Amino acid sequence: MASVPIRMATDLTPELLSPAGNWDCARAAVAAGADAIYFGMPKFNARLRADNFTEDDLPELMEFLHKHGVKGFVAMNTLIFTGELEAAAQQLRNIAAAGVDALIIQDLGLAKMAREIAPGVELHASTQMTITSPEGLRFIESLFPLERAVLARELSLKEIGRFQSLADPHTPLEVFVHGALCVAYSGQCLTSESLGQRSANRGECAQACRMPYEIVVDGEIQDLGEHRYLLSPQDLAAVDMIPGLVEAGVKSFKIEGRLKTPEYVAAVTRVYRKALDAATGKGTDPVTSSDRYELEMTFSRGLTTGWLGGTNHPYLTHGRFGKKRGPLLGTIAACGGTWIELTGRTEVPLKPGDGVVFDAGENRDLEQGAKIWKIEGERIVFHRTYSGINFSRIKPGHTIYKTSDERLESDIRRFWQTAKLRELKQRLDLTVTGNPGEALVVATCGCEVRSETPLAPASKHALSEETLRAQFGRLGDTPFELGAIDFRVEGECHLALSELNRLRRALVDLLQEEAPAPAANRGASRVTVTDLLPPVPAPPVEDPQLSVLCRTLPQVEAALDRGVAVIHCDFEDPRRYKEAVALAASSPSTMSLATPRILKPGENGYLKLIERAEPGGVLLRNLAALDYYKDRGELLKTGDFSLNVANPITARLLREHAKLDRLTVSYDLNIGQVLDLLHGAPPEWFELTLHQHMPMFHMEHCVFCTFLSKGTTYKDCGRPCESHVVHLRDRVGQMHRLMADVGCRNTLFNGRAQTGARFYDELRDTGLAKFRIELLDEDDLGALRTITAYQDFIAGKTDAVTLLDNVKALEKLGVTEGTLA
Repeated sequence: MASVPIRMATDLTPELLSPAGNWDCARAAVAAGADAIYFGMPKFNARLRADNFTEDDLPELMEFLHKHGVKGFVAMNTLIFTGELEAAAQQLRNIAAAGVDALIIQDLGLAKMAREIAPGVELHASTQMTITSPEGLRFIESLFPLERAVLARELSLKEIGRFQSLADPHTPLEVFVHGALCVAYSGQCLTSESLGQRSANRGECAQACRMPYEIVVDGEIQDLGEHRYLLSPQDLAAVDMIPGLVEAGVKSFKIEGRLKTPEYVAAVTRVYRKALDAATGKGTDPVTSSDRYELEMTFSRGLTTGWLGGTNHPYLTHGRFGKKRGPLLGTIAACGGTWIELTGRTEVPLKPGDGVVFDAGENRDLEQGAKIWKIEGERIVFHRTYSGINFSRIKPGHTIYKTSDERLESDIRRFWQTAKLRELKQRLDLTVTGNPGEALVVATCGCEVRSETPLAPASKHALSEETLRAQFGRLGDTPFELGAIDFRVEGECHLALSELNRLRRALVDLLQEEAPAPAANRGASRVTVTDLLPPVPAPPVEDPQLSVLCRTLPQVEAALDRGVAVIHCDFEDPRRYKEAVALAASSPSTMSLATPRILKPGENGYLKLIERAEPGGVLLRNLAALDYYKDRGELLKTGDFSLNVANPITARLLREHAKLDRLTVSYDLNIGQVLDLLHGAPPEWFELTLHQHMPMFHMEHCVFCTFLSKGTTYKDCGRPCESHVVHLRDRVGQMHRLMADVGCRNTLFNGRAQTGARFYDELRDTGLAKFRIELLDEDDLGALRTITAYQDFIAGKTDAVTLLDNVKALEKLGVTEGTLA
């Protein structure tokens, strides 16, 4: 049975953090050398499809982990709705009582609750908070103390290093180093919600990024051959970048995979354990080719270093498949009957019983998989009957991948199931004193024992440190292990071995009597949800006001023509913001300029560019922008939907600390949840988007560069985003508009517009008065008609049915009630 070393991470030691979707995965992670595991519970967890752990499991789980020197973190990494605040508070109290070490949290309001209700539990900012810059992290730190920040997966090694520019002491950083990559920024993906009313921000991702799409350029389908998985990234494997990440100051190295098997957890954890030990001088074993093979075989859609190595769009997303593949074996050179021969054969080991899949290129319906029956020289042979292969469909030129290795899976399973887990033991540093004729005194940890017989002069074998180490080192199954011995016995003395053994047993008994209870109850405070909610006075009576978000100058002109009070500008090129502000100079309209949705290290220049345009307001979309503008009180400041305001506590935090005038209601809320929010906080704080094309994917990945150019970055792509109108067409034929922003980040907008007109009266009854419509690609006439339709509606000149008919007539790709319904 394998003996596994104990590792308890400290504040100064890099930590290896492994996923655990169930008990077997937790055991596998501990067996493979994880310093900590993270896991979810049935509620408020971004991996609801995992088995997860119940509240009844927590005490036993934490006792198991702490017994083996491993920490346990609970992921409560979803948005929390108003009606769930009390349940979330109770879960926080139960987590604290069970001795959980840390909470991983997305929702700002929940993070505030955790800090106040469970102050003894560490608070880790989830990657779902979309922390992409030091300035963004600084803003979070101004809200509440953090013990750790999990950075966005889109950051490069160089960009991560720039976080050390924050004034010390700064929040320790955690970075994902292995596993599946989301194509959209975590916390900024609305695709599942928009297309299927199941939100990724609520743990119900539908993985629309793994589906095939067609690309439509200027109205014509572009033939990309077998490249159909345009939004499906390869998996992350940063094992070679561990030394650089250590040097960049990363504290925690995180493995993705709470939906994966215990074999995946064990295999990946032990490879990264080796890599991290080597990088920190605790081990000398290099990561081998067999280690890399294990990483690829346990789960892989192809392995890359993701964004850590910098921008290379085609490297990240090749578009050829979206499911697990495993390593490439080669290309079929010849085939006949039940056999194939390969060209370009890789060094991947192959044997009878291994599983393979034949890649049929663009026709995924023709893909087949089977197990190898036997290998005869250069020929790989499959059983004619039991393989299930239609051999007439196997052609030269098809590539073949290895998808399973039963022997490897069995070896890994045996490893984690039979590993002998060393328990974390308390080190006993002994102080031993005595003189001839007196009792021998052994002291440690505030306890001491004395011999019943005095020390006698030694005639042959004098008592020594070696003798004491031999007798007191026999601690067996006790929770203690012998450390240093400070030997202070005067003269040549003797004491019977039987008495030394009795002293050892007495010392162990005394230490165990004095030991604290094993459960580390971290305690909950008496703070309640009510204590954290904002006061809600009677709302003022306000006339309804319509703001319009415009993406082109002709749309701005249409909004000015209709006398819109607040015009939010969201241009791909922010250098044109000055023109928009100039257009409104002689009008009563307030021109509000949108920041980019993401700001990475070194990109604050975009905020300065906006400031130099001298707008009347700003539409703030990220944490760094909140930090930059929080003390600029002369502007109308609106927090956008991307800040994920889903409950009154989050709203209060942002109002008070970012000094926002308006908050856009989160797009994750349905109408009932919106009404709960408006009843739980002053409705005059909020602006609700009544009409829009939902911004589904927001990605660092550039589809334009990857599939419409031969370049790898904006430096050599030729900027097809500036010269073509591009849509992606999904499996049901719906067209979705793709647009790039100033940072070359892509947003895919739902082709069907969403309207909340049917719920307008209910919203007005709460006191809500600020409503927004967002234009997408309408020309000046289309913009004018849409704005007029909504102005007439909120003025009471038309009803919701009439408005819906008008909007349907204006929207070429359809209209829906979408996420509000």
